[in-house]
Amino acid sequence: MTATFEDYNSAVRASWTGRDLQTQKQIDAGKVDAGTRGSVTGGQHMTPLQDVIAQQFEPLIEMGAVVKKSGIIPIPGFYRRTKDWDVVVTYRDMLVAAIECKSQAGSFGRNFNNRTEEAIGSAVDLWRAYEAGLVGEVRPWLGFVFVIEHTSGSTKAVRDRGKPVYRTDPAYDFSSYTVRYKLLFQRLVRERLYDATCLISSIKGEGIHDEPVPEVSTQNLTAAIAGRVEYIRGII
Repeated sequence: MTATFEDYNSAVRASWTGRDLQTQKQIDAGKVDAGTRGSVTGGQHMTPLQDVIAQQFEPLIEMGAVVKKSGIIPIPGFYRRTKDWDVVVTYRDMLVAAIECKSQAGSFGRNFNNRTEEAIGSAVDLWRAYEAGLVGEVRPWLGFVFVIEHTSGSTKAVRDRGKPVYRTDPAYDFSSYTVRYKLLFQRLVRERLYDATCLISSIKGEGIHDEPVPEVSTQNLTAAIAGRVEYIRGII
Protein backbone atom coordinates (compact mmCIF):
# COMPACT_ATOMS: atom_id res chain seq x y z
CA MET A 1 0.00 0.00 0.00
CA THR A 2 1.28 3.46 -0.94
CA ALA A 3 0.57 6.30 1.47
CA THR A 4 -0.54 9.68 0.14
CA PHE A 5 0.01 13.17 1.46
CA GLU A 6 -3.60 13.18 2.63
CA ASP A 7 -3.03 9.97 4.62
CA TYR A 8 -0.25 11.67 6.57
CA ASN A 9 -2.21 14.92 6.80
CA SER A 10 -5.21 13.15 8.35
CA ALA A 11 -2.95 11.23 10.73
CA VAL A 12 -1.29 14.42 11.98
CA ARG A 13 -4.66 16.05 12.54
CA ALA A 14 -5.84 12.97 14.44
CA SER A 15 -2.73 13.02 16.62
CA TRP A 16 -3.75 16.42 17.99
CA THR A 17 -7.15 15.00 18.90
CA GLY A 18 -5.37 12.15 20.65
CA ARG A 19 -3.30 14.62 22.67
CA ASP A 20 -6.41 16.45 23.82
CA LEU A 21 -8.13 13.20 24.82
CA GLN A 22 -5.13 12.07 26.86
CA THR A 23 -4.95 15.38 28.68
CA GLN A 24 -8.64 15.18 29.56
CA LYS A 25 -8.24 11.61 30.82
CA GLN A 26 -5.45 12.70 33.14
CA ILE A 27 -7.52 15.63 34.39
CA ASP A 28 -10.46 13.30 35.08
CA ALA A 29 -8.14 10.94 36.95
CA GLY A 30 -6.60 13.78 38.94
CA LYS A 31 -3.20 13.23 37.33
CA VAL A 32 -2.11 16.30 35.41
CA ASP A 33 1.49 16.73 34.22
CA ALA A 34 3.16 20.11 33.97
CA GLY A 35 2.81 22.06 30.72
CA THR A 36 1.92 19.99 27.68
CA ARG A 37 3.53 16.84 29.06
CA GLY A 38 0.17 15.45 30.11
CA SER A 39 -0.89 15.15 26.48
CA VAL A 40 1.99 12.86 25.57
CA THR A 41 2.84 10.80 28.65
CA GLY A 42 -0.35 8.79 28.21
CA GLY A 43 0.97 7.39 24.93
CA GLN A 44 -1.17 6.53 21.91
CA HIS A 45 -1.36 10.04 20.41
CA MET A 46 1.01 9.04 17.59
CA THR A 47 -1.01 5.92 16.75
CA PRO A 48 -2.56 7.44 13.58
CA LEU A 49 0.90 8.04 12.11
CA GLN A 50 2.08 4.61 13.17
CA ASP A 51 -0.93 3.14 11.37
CA VAL A 52 -0.07 4.94 8.12
CA ILE A 53 3.51 3.72 8.28
CA ALA A 54 2.60 0.15 9.23
CA GLN A 55 0.08 -0.13 6.38
CA GLN A 56 2.85 0.48 3.86
CA PHE A 57 4.53 -2.75 4.97
CA GLU A 58 1.34 -4.81 4.57
CA PRO A 59 2.42 -6.40 1.23
CA LEU A 60 5.01 -8.34 3.24
CA ILE A 61 2.41 -9.86 5.57
CA GLU A 62 1.14 -12.25 2.92
CA MET A 63 4.71 -13.51 2.62
CA GLY A 64 4.93 -14.29 6.32
CA ALA A 65 6.23 -11.03 7.78
CA VAL A 66 4.90 -9.64 11.05
CA VAL A 67 4.08 -5.93 11.42
CA LYS A 68 3.76 -4.64 14.99
CA LYS A 69 2.52 -1.12 15.74
CA SER A 70 1.10 -1.16 19.25
CA GLY A 71 2.00 -2.21 22.75
CA ILE A 72 5.56 -2.64 23.99
CA ILE A 73 7.87 -3.65 21.14
CA PRO A 74 11.42 -4.10 22.48
CA ILE A 75 14.40 -4.68 20.20
CA PRO A 76 17.74 -5.86 21.64
CA GLY A 77 20.36 -3.19 22.17
CA PHE A 78 24.10 -3.33 22.71
CA TYR A 79 24.70 -0.56 25.25
CA ARG A 80 21.41 -1.41 26.99
CA ARG A 81 19.27 -4.55 27.14
CA THR A 82 16.44 -3.37 24.88
CA LYS A 83 14.84 -0.28 23.31
CA ASP A 84 11.13 0.00 22.53
CA TRP A 85 10.35 1.07 18.94
CA ASP A 86 6.98 2.28 17.64
CA VAL A 87 6.65 0.26 14.43
CA VAL A 88 8.60 -2.99 13.99
CA VAL A 89 8.53 -5.32 10.99
CA THR A 90 10.09 -8.79 11.18
CA TYR A 91 10.38 -11.83 8.97
CA ARG A 92 11.46 -14.95 10.87
CA ASP A 93 14.80 -13.97 12.44
CA MET A 94 15.20 -10.89 10.22
CA LEU A 95 14.57 -7.34 11.49
CA VAL A 96 13.03 -5.83 8.36
CA ALA A 97 12.38 -2.33 9.74
CA ALA A 98 12.16 -0.30 12.94
CA ILE A 99 10.60 3.16 13.05
CA GLU A 100 10.26 5.79 15.77
CA CYS A 101 7.37 8.30 15.79
CA LYS A 102 7.80 11.33 18.06
CA SER A 103 6.40 14.83 18.45
CA GLN A 104 7.03 18.05 20.32
CA ALA A 105 4.53 20.74 21.23
CA GLY A 106 5.90 23.54 23.39
CA SER A 107 8.83 23.31 25.82
CA PHE A 108 11.19 23.42 22.84
CA GLY A 109 14.26 24.63 24.70
CA ARG A 110 13.78 22.15 27.51
CA ASN A 111 13.26 19.10 25.29
CA PHE A 112 15.33 19.66 22.14
CA ASN A 113 18.52 18.09 23.47
CA ASN A 114 16.59 15.13 24.90
CA ARG A 115 14.91 14.44 21.55
CA THR A 116 18.23 14.82 19.73
CA GLU A 117 20.09 12.49 22.07
CA GLU A 118 17.27 9.96 21.86
CA ALA A 119 17.30 9.92 18.05
CA ILE A 120 21.08 9.56 17.84
CA GLY A 121 21.40 7.09 20.70
CA SER A 122 18.64 4.77 19.51
CA ALA A 123 20.26 4.40 16.10
CA VAL A 124 23.82 3.97 17.40
CA ASP A 125 22.66 1.33 19.88
CA LEU A 126 20.74 -0.66 17.28
CA TRP A 127 23.52 -0.58 14.70
CA ARG A 128 25.97 -1.84 17.29
CA ALA A 129 23.50 -4.59 18.21
CA TYR A 130 23.33 -5.53 14.52
CA GLU A 131 27.11 -5.71 14.30
CA ALA A 132 27.08 -7.98 17.34
CA GLY A 133 24.62 -10.33 15.61
CA LEU A 134 21.71 -9.61 17.96
CA VAL A 135 19.08 -8.62 15.37
CA GLY A 136 19.66 -10.99 12.46
CA GLU A 137 22.08 -11.14 9.57
CA VAL A 138 20.30 -8.81 7.12
CA ARG A 139 20.93 -5.08 7.59
CA PRO A 140 17.86 -3.50 9.26
CA TRP A 141 16.06 -0.46 7.87
CA LEU A 142 15.59 2.41 10.34
CA GLY A 143 13.16 5.32 10.12
CA PHE A 144 12.25 8.30 12.28
CA VAL A 145 9.12 10.48 11.96
CA PHE A 146 8.92 13.72 13.91
CA VAL A 147 6.07 16.24 14.20
CA ILE A 148 6.88 19.67 15.61
CA GLU A 149 4.29 22.28 16.54
CA HIS A 150 4.44 25.32 14.25
CA THR A 151 4.40 28.27 16.63
CA SER A 152 6.55 31.26 17.52
CA GLY A 153 8.51 29.16 19.99
CA SER A 154 9.64 26.77 17.26
CA THR A 155 10.14 29.26 14.41
CA LYS A 156 11.92 32.23 15.97
CA ALA A 157 15.70 32.35 16.40
CA VAL A 158 16.89 30.72 19.61
CA ARG A 159 18.60 32.81 22.29
CA ASP A 160 21.35 30.41 23.29
CA ARG A 161 22.85 30.57 26.76
CA GLY A 162 26.56 30.57 27.42
CA LYS A 163 29.50 30.94 25.08
CA PRO A 164 30.77 27.68 23.55
CA VAL A 165 34.39 26.74 24.15
CA TYR A 166 34.89 26.55 20.36
CA ARG A 167 33.15 28.05 17.33
CA THR A 168 29.94 26.21 16.59
CA ASP A 169 28.80 25.09 13.15
CA PRO A 170 27.69 28.29 11.32
CA ALA A 171 24.61 26.42 10.10
CA TYR A 172 23.18 26.90 13.60
CA ASP A 173 23.71 30.67 13.71
CA PHE A 174 20.44 32.56 14.37
CA SER A 175 18.50 29.33 13.85
CA SER A 176 15.12 28.29 15.21
CA TYR A 177 14.32 24.92 16.74
CA THR A 178 12.58 23.94 13.51
CA VAL A 179 15.78 24.66 11.58
CA ARG A 180 17.80 22.71 14.12
CA TYR A 181 15.52 19.71 13.75
CA LYS A 182 15.82 20.08 9.99
CA LEU A 183 19.60 19.88 10.25
CA LEU A 184 19.38 16.98 12.68
CA PHE A 185 17.20 14.78 10.48
CA GLN A 186 19.04 15.67 7.29
CA ARG A 187 22.33 14.71 8.88
CA LEU A 188 20.98 11.54 10.46
CA VAL A 189 20.13 10.31 6.96
CA ARG A 190 23.27 11.58 5.26
CA GLU A 191 25.43 9.90 7.91
CA ARG A 192 23.42 6.68 7.45
CA LEU A 193 22.24 6.50 11.04
CA TYR A 194 18.72 6.28 9.61
CA ASP A 195 17.63 5.12 6.17
CA ALA A 196 14.83 7.69 6.10
CA THR A 197 13.50 10.43 8.37
CA CYS A 198 10.53 12.75 8.14
CA LEU A 199 10.07 16.21 9.67
CA ILE A 200 6.56 17.62 9.74
CA SER A 201 5.49 21.04 11.00
CA SER A 202 1.88 21.35 12.21
CA ILE A 203 -0.24 24.09 13.75
CA LYS A 204 -2.02 22.82 16.87
CA GLY A 205 -5.27 21.11 15.96
CA GLU A 206 -4.52 21.07 12.24
CA GLY A 207 -2.83 18.79 9.73
CA ILE A 208 0.50 19.29 7.98
CA HIS A 209 1.47 22.94 7.84
CA ASP A 210 4.85 22.46 6.22
CA GLU A 211 7.53 19.92 5.38
CA PRO A 212 10.69 22.04 5.66
CA VAL A 213 12.97 19.76 3.65
CA PRO A 214 12.06 17.52 0.67
CA GLU A 215 14.89 15.18 1.67
CA VAL A 216 13.07 14.38 4.92
CA SER A 217 9.45 14.69 3.79
CA THR A 218 6.47 12.32 3.78
CA GLN A 219 6.95 11.78 0.05
CA ASN A 220 10.56 10.75 0.52
CA LEU A 221 9.65 8.52 3.47
CA THR A 222 6.97 6.76 1.41
CA ALA A 223 9.39 6.15 -1.45
CA ALA A 224 12.04 4.81 0.95
CA ILE A 225 9.57 2.40 2.57
CA ALA A 226 8.43 1.18 -0.86
CA GLY A 227 12.06 0.51 -1.74
CA ARG A 228 12.55 -1.51 1.44
CA VAL A 229 9.40 -3.54 0.80
CA GLU A 230 10.54 -4.41 -2.73
CA TYR A 231 14.00 -5.34 -1.50
CA ILE A 232 12.62 -7.72 1.14
CA ARG A 233 10.17 -9.25 -1.34
CA GLY A 234 13.09 -9.90 -3.61
CA ILE A 235 15.14 -11.79 -1.04
CA ILE A 236 12.34 -13.86 0.53
